[in-house]
Formats: sequence, structure tokens, C-alpha cells
Amino acid sequence: MVPWIIAGLGVGVAAAATARVARLVAKHEHRGWPVEWPIRRVSPEGFDPIFRLTSFGPSLETVVRYSSSMGVHGGTSDREAWILAVLATRARIMFEFGTCTGKTTHLLAMNSPADAIVHTLTLAQGQEGQYAGGAGDDGHDTRAALRESSAAGFVYSNTPEESKIRQHYGDSKAFDQTSLAGKCDLVFVDGSHAYSYVVSDSRKALEMVAPGGMVLWHDYRGFYKPRGVYKALNELAKDVELVHLKGTSLIAYRRQEGPTGVSSSARE
Repeated sequence: MVPWIIAGLGVGVAAAATARVARLVAKHEHRGWPVEWPIRRVSPEGFDPIFRLTSFGPSLETVVRYSSSMGVHGGTSDREAWILAVLATRARIMFEFGTCTGKTTHLLAMNSPADAIVHTLTLAQGQEGQYAGGAGDDGHDTRAALRESSAAGFVYSNTPEESKIRQHYGDSKAFDQTSLAGKCDLVFVDGSHAYSYVVSDSRKALEMVAPGGMVLWHDYRGFYKPRGVYKALNELAKDVELVHLKGTSLIAYRRQEGPTGVSSSARE
């Protein structure tokens, strides 16, 4: 009897410790914990003045059309969705890696100018075999990518905003971005979080972004999840000036105006 009691107490202590660690992770998520993450954190205002706070909170420039992310698996947080929606108000050509449910696609289309176009890319049903993972990719990231692709329909389907959306199908590694090179005001990278895909999608995003335009990446959450995003973006930050928006899992980059493009804001 005694050994069983001791074993039960041990399991209880372990469960309590695990729960405590989980609470600590949740509390410090997006803050650089338990060690400082490599990419410098800035406030949203530090990235773009439109997010400056007034005595009443965010300015009226940041009022957007919006629906909550509550209950949306794998989606952006409400704060992240608001930031993307605000940035979309000034973007006429956008590209999204990873359509998933199409909720973010719809958000971008709803808040963009009347003549805006939102390009978005995902695998179609039956295209799972086109997924070309790399040798160093984390299995969890790969499974998550396949699970969140191949949707039968999207949030934006049959909405007035659908006319603004150009849905592309196929594997992002095979996507030819040359027709959009240097033309996109906003690029959102939220496709497969496997390392090889983040590297590939990031390279294409930096080619597509226009002078003065922005690239944002989702799910920079530390070395524990998802590992591919954390590793790839930390490597990219050695060459390109990236910032981590406080209170979010968003990494952001703004291409400087001028002919030198990406290299104009790369670190010397």
C-alpha cells in the first residue's frame, strides 16, 4: 500500500510542476522567456507610427472591420489580427503564404482599399503529395502544415470581399513569385512552419515586397514551439533587420524605399 501511495504522490507532484511550467510559459509567451530571444522586441508603434497610443488608447486611424479569433485553431490572436487589419488599410497588393481557413485572408480583404488584391496560397485537396519537406524539418511542424492545408472551403467564400481575393493552389516551394517581384505592399508568411518552408517562403516574401512595403511572419514563440519558425527567423535576422512586435508572435520587416531593396535595410 505504501509504495502505491508514494507513487501517487509522485505523480501528483509531477503533474503540479508540469501545470506550473505551462502557466509560466503562457504568462511569458511572446516576451522572450526563459532566455532573451535573439530578435529585438519593439512596440507596434516602434514599427509603424499608426499604432501610437493617445490618451484614449489607439487612434481612430486604427479602427477596422473585425471578427474575433476565438475558437479558430491555429489562427492569429485578436491583437495580431488587429495589427494585420490596420496594415491592410494602406495596402493594395498583398500576398499570404498559408490560407488555412481563409479567416486572415478575409480580414485583409475587408480592410483594404476598394481596388486592392489579396493573393493567398495553400495546398488544394488531393495535393498533399506535393508537399516537399526538408531533411531537417520537425515532424510536428510537418504534420501541422498538412492538417491545416487542403480546406474544402474558406471563411471568405461567398462574401462581397471574395472578388478581391486570388486563391492560388500548390506547394509554396514550387510557387513562381516572379510576376509579383517588388510589387507587394504587405506579405504575410504563415504557411508551413517546418524549417525548410520558412526559409523558402521568407526568401520569396523578401523578393515580392515592394519598396516601403512590409513582411510579417506569424508564430515566433521561442525555441519550444514551433521550432522551424524560431530557427529560420533567427538565422534570417543576422542579415535582415527584423523586429519582434511586443505582445504578439509577429516578426516584422519593412523594406526601405530605394533601388537597393532588401539589402538597403540589411545589417552591415
